[in-house]
Amino acid sequence: MIRGMTDTAEQRTGQDTGHVTGQDTEQAARERLRERRTAAQLRARRTLSRGGSGRTIRERLAELTEAADGVYDLDEPADVYGNRIVAALEERVAALLGTEAAAFFPTGTMAQQVAMRCWAARTGDPAVALHPLAHPEVHERQAFSQVSGLRPVQVGEGRRLPTAAEIRDLEEPFGTLMLELPLRDAGFVLPTWEELTEAVEAARERDAVVHIDGARLWECTEHFGRPLPEIAGLADSVYVSFYKSLGGFGGAALAGPRTLVEEAKTWRHRYGGMIFQQFPTALSALVGLDRELPRLPAYVRHARVVAAALREGFAAAGLPWARVHPEQPHTHQFQVWLPYEPEVAAEAAVRQGEETSVLLFANAWDAGGPGLAFTEVSVQAEALEWTADDVRAAVRDFVGRLPGRA
Repeated sequence: MIRGMTDTAEQRTGQDTGHVTGQDTEQAARERLRERRTAAQLRARRTLSRGGSGRTIRERLAELTEAADGVYDLDEPADVYGNRIVAALEERVAALLGTEAAAFFPTGTMAQQVAMRCWAARTGDPAVALHPLAHPEVHERQAFSQVSGLRPVQVGEGRRLPTAAEIRDLEEPFGTLMLELPLRDAGFVLPTWEELTEAVEAARERDAVVHIDGARLWECTEHFGRPLPEIAGLADSVYVSFYKSLGGFGGAALAGPRTLVEEAKTWRHRYGGMIFQQFPTALSALVGLDRELPRLPAYVRHARVVAAALREGFAAAGLPWARVHPEQPHTHQFQVWLPYEPEVAAEAAVRQGEETSVLLFANAWDAGGPGLAFTEVSVQAEALEWTADDVRAAVRDFVGRLPGRA
């Protein structure tokens, strides 16, 4: 306690006297860069994807109002605690995924915790087997164990999903296998259809249920060559997001057997997910399903064109080491790796947007190891206007802004 109080006092003293620590300086620099990147997104004439953060509130509201015509009856009364438009969205999702029912949740974190909690009660086993790079392991602050009393068990390794052999050979017992499709932090990667079905069968052999973390499941049909109901039908339950690919304001859904969904709705209430009115989010989700879902296969196909042009552009610019991962994207999103520190690559990307109004890399850059940085690239509606020549030209301009490359 005394140590904590001393630290706080020192921090206050530093602020009062104008002294700033190196860590504070770095944090302030990162924040300024983030603000510049956001501003560049808003002003960019050309970008591969703009996303919700690349539009103003006024623009997003105007876009929703315009797109909502014909999607849902706007003269109907608003929802109250999950009825009307929310219930209609749940029915739409269940129909799209071929499940008996679906439940709307304000967040995917809540939806998956509830799903895993329900399955743990049914199987009698709180252990959830999942990849070390799965979203609950990396981005949710140990929510499974800290909030829901679940026990994560890691299965698989590297930048791919767990194999059937790894699932069969896992030494610890588990009640539920969670498969993230695609595995975002590994580079939005997917297994082959045969690998996926074998992994599911391996879990069944161990009397475990299978849950698909399908935050981005919507764009997997092109890779698998299968419709959504066939993909979702492999699992006992599925979670999908409404904003990661569909451009919604937020929200998620848990889909599966009717009895599971009804139980999940009870836990949704207990977890604080029974929100009075959610019609803006639900309406944006319906618009996304109506407008963006049919476009996703085209985005995936064009992502392969963009990825190839990026590789060619880096090679032509003489960059000694640059990688696009996967080389042929499995979805409309992938990673770009460069031999620079993250802040160096980020500065070049932001300057390109500020000085040319062409923002090739609109997302943040993260450290991938000593002297290595990577960023995520999303190919969406705006990207369809880019030819391979456009991409190569933008790469040439970007590389010219890196240190020693002018």
